[in-house]
Amino acid sequence: MDQDARMAWWREARFGMFIHWGLYALPAGFWRGEKVGGTGEWIMRNAKIPVAEYAALAGQFNPVEFDAEEWVALARETGMKSLTITAKHHDGFALYHSQHSPYNIVEATPFGRDPLRELALACERQGVRFCLYYSHYLDWHHPHAAGNDWDFDPAQKDFGIYFEEKCLPQVRELLENYGDIGQLWFDGGTNMEQKYVAKLVGMVRETQPGCIVSGRVGWGLGDFRSMGDNRVPFTNYERDWDTPSTLNDTWGYTKWDERWKESPRLLSLLAEINSKGGNYLLNVGPDEKGRIPAKSCEILREVGGWMGANSESIYGTRPAPVFPYNHKWGFITYKPGKLFLHILDWQAAGRSIFLSSMPNRVLRAYPLANPSQELSFRQYDYPAEPECRLTVSLPAQPLHPANTVICLEVDPPDVVIEPLR
Repeated sequence: MDQDARMAWWREARFGMFIHWGLYALPAGFWRGEKVGGTGEWIMRNAKIPVAEYAALAGQFNPVEFDAEEWVALARETGMKSLTITAKHHDGFALYHSQHSPYNIVEATPFGRDPLRELALACERQGVRFCLYYSHYLDWHHPHAAGNDWDFDPAQKDFGIYFEEKCLPQVRELLENYGDIGQLWFDGGTNMEQKYVAKLVGMVRETQPGCIVSGRVGWGLGDFRSMGDNRVPFTNYERDWDTPSTLNDTWGYTKWDERWKESPRLLSLLAEINSKGGNYLLNVGPDEKGRIPAKSCEILREVGGWMGANSESIYGTRPAPVFPYNHKWGFITYKPGKLFLHILDWQAAGRSIFLSSMPNRVLRAYPLANPSQELSFRQYDYPAEPECRLTVSLPAQPLHPANTVICLEVDPPDVVIEPLR
């Protein structure tokens, strides 16, 4: 399968849920009564917790309130087309029934269930693409993997042992036992030797040719580039890319992080990322009982309310390179025949939107949430001038307090790309 065929669903989706969940949800940012700084899922590293002490958490991990259908339903209600969950994070604990390490949720915990299998089935039932995260380079539990220098002497490590006895076979069993995997979101491979990355990617291509591989696998062998955590490029990026982003400051659940990004901020990020050609992968961190925090659910459902009326301006969109300028009022997304003006700052927009370059003929203008409301517009110098100016009158009031989308239907349907000057 070629890359375009493999990437087709991903380019249509544009918005997905990320889930960081594991043993680190139990300490929830505290160790021996003391707050540990940094993100919750890095607590083993940040507090230099010995392997034996950290592994003992498995005996207490019993997320009896976990409900795969509820998690997937929340993603779907938010308008997310995919769900990507940590099959194994840097702590080395497998969140599924692995045959290649007893350090897994079925064998090592009182919970005894395989949440990945339940999520895979729930995603299939609800029409959400099931995807997996796997930490292929860092594994603080394995004596030969990278990362743990407080229990294991780096000079005594043989990375090939870890790779062949745990990493490679675990990724294979995920691909063979959990149905069609939309993407494998590898993490931390920038310091991994090329021979290991090539072998891993080759195995993925052979086992599931349609599975997308994230750029963090290393050595440019992924299908798309993943930007830094919570990072958005300044302008359009030529390749496929995504931004993994947190709802607050941490990825894994902590009791102390209440710095939530409210829905207006998320809608701004969604518009900006999509306007530059990227996908938005937005994270939640469930707690030790298997509950997605109530505040996360509240914020995501607000985003879902906006998506219910405006998802056409997100799904399958491309950047609008004919408008490479920063607009104080917001961002523009595009799909053949339509431009979507995401107005985030109503005051900055004023009574009308002015575009200094509109080489396509505008046929209609209307709020996407109310297509029957025709908006007046005037197109200057069309088609005599190669760069025509356009003014669109706005409604008296915004249709949404955070992001009102104005749709322009244009002909020809492909927007003319003008070079930057």
